[in-house]
Amino acid sequence: MISWETDMVKALARGTAEQKSVLLQFFSPECIGCRQMDEVTFADPDVINFMDHLVPLRLPIDSGSHTSEYRVSWTPTLIVLDYYGREHQRTVGFLPPDEIVGSLLLGMGKVNLDYGQFSEAVIQFNTLLNGCAACASAPEAVYLRGVARYKTSRAPEALKEIHKQLQAQYPASEWTKRAEPFTLL
Repeated sequence: MISWETDMVKALARGTAEQKSVLLQFFSPECIGCRQMDEVTFADPDVINFMDHLVPLRLPIDSGSHTSEYRVSWTPTLIVLDYYGREHQRTVGFLPPDEIVGSLLLGMGKVNLDYGQFSEAVIQFNTLLNGCAACASAPEAVYLRGVARYKTSRAPEALKEIHKQLQAQYPASEWTKRAEPFTLL
């Protein structure tokens, strides 16, 4: 069972103390997707175990200032925050167990990437790709892993490799299209 925090200040303080990102879920008791998340996704043993890597925070959609601060209009909304409360990844709607871990790893990697912690970002993206290569978050992880590698090395080959990998593994992905300019390097 996941032990959800219900207070933003406490969750961010815990994130700071434990050096963890925060998973913020906005929910509504009437929301069918939220109930599915509880009964299917958040009940899955692998998801429960993975939550040890985050501080889980659950707030009702009618929580006033937080709902407007994060511009939430639909539930379930899942947002990966750094421990300062800044958003780095968002999903809206039901996510099954085989997709949520990849989405959360993507968010955690984005936190690292946004703070210039490129080696840590690569680790998160590699973990996603090694455990969830078929999930919807994988193409973006390939792209961002290459960006993190480029930021560390400044070698154009890191950018060229992004397109090559995406073309081979995810040819129809929007991320493959976004990487197209790297073929000109």
